[in-house]
Amino acid sequence: MATFRVDFLGCKVSHADVHEVREALLRDGHSESQHAEVAVISTCCVTNEALAKSRKAAARAARTHVHVYVTGCGANLQGEAFANLPSNVTVVAKRSEETAAFVAGDVGAIGCVQADARIDRVRAFVKIQDGCSFSCNFCVIPLVRGASRSRSAEAVLDEIRRRVGQGHREVVLTGINLGCFRDRAAGYDLPRLVREAGATPGLERLRLSSIEINHVDDALVAALRETSTVSKHLHVPLQSGDDGVLHAMRRRYTTATYLRRLAPLADEFNLTSDVIVGFPAEDDEAFERTLRTVERAGLTKVHVFPYSPRPGTVTEADDPVPPPVKKERGARLRALSHELCLARWRRKVGAEDTVLVDRPGRGYGDDYSPWLVDAPVGSLVRVRAEAATEEGIRAEAA
Repeated sequence: MATFRVDFLGCKVSHADVHEVREALLRDGHSESQHAEVAVISTCCVTNEALAKSRKAAARAARTHVHVYVTGCGANLQGEAFANLPSNVTVVAKRSEETAAFVAGDVGAIGCVQADARIDRVRAFVKIQDGCSFSCNFCVIPLVRGASRSRSAEAVLDEIRRRVGQGHREVVLTGINLGCFRDRAAGYDLPRLVREAGATPGLERLRLSSIEINHVDDALVAALRETSTVSKHLHVPLQSGDDGVLHAMRRRYTTATYLRRLAPLADEFNLTSDVIVGFPAEDDEAFERTLRTVERAGLTKVHVFPYSPRPGTVTEADDPVPPPVKKERGARLRALSHELCLARWRRKVGAEDTVLVDRPGRGYGDDYSPWLVDAPVGSLVRVRAEAATEEGIRAEAA
């Protein structure tokens, strides 16, 4: 029997991928340990910083583990990102669907001693789709993840039932481009999947990890509103609030489209987003328009990424915005995001919510606002907002 540990960098898809490896190793009779012989690291390459962190994680693990498997987006990136690492590091440059079987096969099975393996969180991330076929000019994901493809609806719904049976209170549907989910043979698109997943007996809360604005249509909005278990939170990448930059990015929508499609959800849902600062086409005026668009859209939390040229993309040789300018724009956008979050949290003072406690002293409300709450990890508790703080909403028992 081998002892192992898993870790991930990047998005919720990376989290789901590495836990697929975890389950395969547990099924084969191996056990988890913080002082393990084997380490599996699911890497990220969306920015230079993310790739550098991935390499450092692999190098650090190589010093303390007998064998290290580097998986995920970084492992599939062209170039020498993981070159010259120690010989006990294996870079697994395979599609996500093939990775778990490869790692488990390489480690070797000792017998099926555990038929089922629980994900080690109170919420489960269930991947329904992988890859992307849209090829934005800056984005490396189609190169490292491949074209869009979907799991069958039956497999997804079976996994959700299994996760709920394991005790998970919340399920998050994840994918690289969720709106592209299709099971044509069974007649499923994303809205139908949301409705049926949300009706899973015992499921307390269902959430989407992220959705492109092009897929926020009437059918999806209706499914989100009419499915009682759906969390009132939607993460919709913006990337830029300037039409010229969006065109240069090849993002396939305008700011007017983004604002119009979010408008039906703005009062009811907590809307969060991603924005890239310092893209080659972004000047000072374009950045100012992005700030205004963030406010007009009613966004709260904005994940800010400084533009990094990625190998193999259209803009790989184009990076004219100086790093200090990117840093200053990023700081301004994060400050605005924090102000918008605080404003939403303050509006909740005196109101009640149901909080899923996912770590000691902290949890998330129905709209994914952060709460400071004293309750057991894994519990769903009804609370009243006492005050808004810099870290989140302070709760009192309802």
